[in-house]
Amino acid sequence: MKVAIYARISTSNKGQDADNQIQVLREFCKRMDYNIYKEYVDEVSGGASDRPSFKNMFADASKRKFDLILFWSLDRFSREGTRATIHYMEQLEGYGVNFKSYTEQYIDSCGIFKDVIISLLSTLAKQEKIRISERVRAGLARSSKKGGRPSIDERLIKQIIVLKANGLSNRAIGKNLGLSHSTVGIYI
Repeated sequence: MKVAIYARISTSNKGQDADNQIQVLREFCKRMDYNIYKEYVDEVSGGASDRPSFKNMFADASKRKFDLILFWSLDRFSREGTRATIHYMEQLEGYGVNFKSYTEQYIDSCGIFKDVIISLLSTLAKQEKIRISERVRAGLARSSKKGGRPSIDERLIKQIIVLKANGLSNRAIGKNLGLSHSTVGIYI
């Protein structure tokens, strides 16, 4: 099996070193008799969507240059939130590429529980959407008690929720809907 190793540290300034992850992942590949196709390493926040090595890894995955992506843990793979992370996992599945977390044995699309893992992660994404809605309602209740800003109609609130769930910033949502970013923040 051809394997891509992905390692990420937030910054090299805080004494972090991707070699700690890579060395263990290499040893695991050797024990499993996996051939390492390439190692992709980023030194950037996992919440950033523009990680250079991450993008290169997905470009190679789309060409099926490897069969499996092995990473230390899910938070090393992505910290962009549940929805974005699941989107990445589904992309890999569409490419025919599996994924495996070294430290979290249950995050492994290679085995018979592949569909269960995707379903579980999808359920978590749905729960995240529900929590966003709950925060919006709590924000509305809080703002009405303060007697502050005038309320906006339910249609706009739903649009705010959808746009936020799709990863837009408060400023971008406000610009899109003709609201201030601080008004958008009340409803999120």
